[in-house]
Amino acid sequence: MSGFTGWLHSLGLPQYASTLEIRAYALCILTGIVLATILTSRRLTARGAEPGVVLDIILWAIPFGIIGARIYHVLTHPGDYFGEGIEWWKVFAVWEGGIAIFGSLIGGAVGAYIGCRLSGIRFWTFADALAPGMLLAQAAGRFGNYFNHELFGTPTDLPWGLEIPQPNDAIPVGLADGTLFQPTFLYEVIWNLAGVAVILLLERKLHLQWGKVFGVYLIWYGIGRAVFETMRVDPSEIFFGVRTNVWGAWAAILVGLLIILIQRREHPGAEPGPYRPGAEWVPAGAGVESSDTYSDDELRGDGATDSPEKEPVASGATSVVGAKSTN
Repeated sequence: MSGFTGWLHSLGLPQYASTLEIRAYALCILTGIVLATILTSRRLTARGAEPGVVLDIILWAIPFGIIGARIYHVLTHPGDYFGEGIEWWKVFAVWEGGIAIFGSLIGGAVGAYIGCRLSGIRFWTFADALAPGMLLAQAAGRFGNYFNHELFGTPTDLPWGLEIPQPNDAIPVGLADGTLFQPTFLYEVIWNLAGVAVILLLERKLHLQWGKVFGVYLIWYGIGRAVFETMRVDPSEIFFGVRTNVWGAWAAILVGLLIILIQRREHPGAEPGPYRPGAEWVPAGAGVESSDTYSDDELRGDGATDSPEKEPVASGATSVVGAKSTN
């Protein structure tokens, strides 16, 4: 980016201008994180949570998600990182590529749970608020595959076929120059965006809570990913004739179904609010709702008032000092 490198030159840092790279894939992922955070924050606030509390949670979820994504990728591509002649530190070279969404779901869930415990938010309330945002983030992130010329599908003669610049290690040997490929990442973008609408509609129509919205997300994403993964031509570990990520997609579907079935049995009623009991947030100024107030000058140390005709608040008055939110 010439403007950015020019700015570095103006700061007297030309040595960094020649080596610093801003990758489009990273920008797509960051865009997805921002979109998901904004949508999740609005959904949590609408449920009665403190505005901005989502930041306290994602500060844990994002780092754990990145770590989980890398671990999953390394474990499912052992030939790229373990063996004779391979430098051990390549395991940590995230900047060279190699993260997996299923690993980020596992790691991010662990981080989100920690963040929810510290902030007082119910984990399943946060998961439900996050569900459509996750699909939005994944749709944005998939555009990075276009810029990287990766994760494309089988050859096709369809009008929307994708031309992949060569050389590219993922292109099967023997194909003619100019061969077009299925834009599987674009299919997933469309599927994910459609999923946002489906989730919001089902949530409203069926009044889904207690993690059931997140369960729908896992099922929707798992179905789409299982289909699109079988179309891809990039190398993958195969177990019992099935690509690793297809197994991951099937696992996501199963977990989503279990969440819905278990939570439906364990929590048939509505959530009492976004906070765990004892951790409720009370908005500023919501602690006093009495028409009778006293100044410090009107109160004496023995509890009497300077105005004997002024009566203390009766037990039936509307004062709710110290009351906890029941949102």
